[in-house]
Amino acid sequence: MAGGTRVSVGYVRRAHGIKGAVIVRPLSDNPDRFTVGERFLTEDDPYRELTVAWVRRHNDGLLIGFEGVFDRTAAEALQGATLTIDAADRRPLAADEFWPEDLEGLVALTPDGVHLGTVSGVVLTEAQDRLVVATPDGRAVEVPFVAAIVGEVHPSHGHVVMTPPDGLF
Repeated sequence: MAGGTRVSVGYVRRAHGIKGAVIVRPLSDNPDRFTVGERFLTEDDPYRELTVAWVRRHNDGLLIGFEGVFDRTAAEALQGATLTIDAADRRPLAADEFWPEDLEGLVALTPDGVHLGTVSGVVLTEAQDRLVVATPDGRAVEVPFVAAIVGEVHPSHGHVVMTPPDGLF
């Protein structure tokens, strides 16, 4: 596996049954991320490579069997492990999509150039993502990442243009 920047795509919640299966909570929006033959590295030191032997949906996430994990003891040893891939192996993005790390550090400006702060984080949810803007006075303001508010995103230029509603900042 490549040795570039690693990104988390899931974590092992717990062992399931006695034959080495684990329940994984996916953190990836790629539905094909967890398929037979896919390989992941854990964040352990040293890294551990895990290859998916089989997978099926489960009410708590995904039920996965990894190659070489044949009993409950081995499965329990994986509990809490974060599964990572090389950042270069992520899916291609559409023109209006961004990875969180591409947004962090951008200067937040209004359309007329007023400095609002710096994007310090991204909150990802199923309902609506939000940009966390660290303001010059030390506050953290969560800005809904919707076109009506965040009109322009320019990672290559180092800024994002926002039209926040009154009272947000």
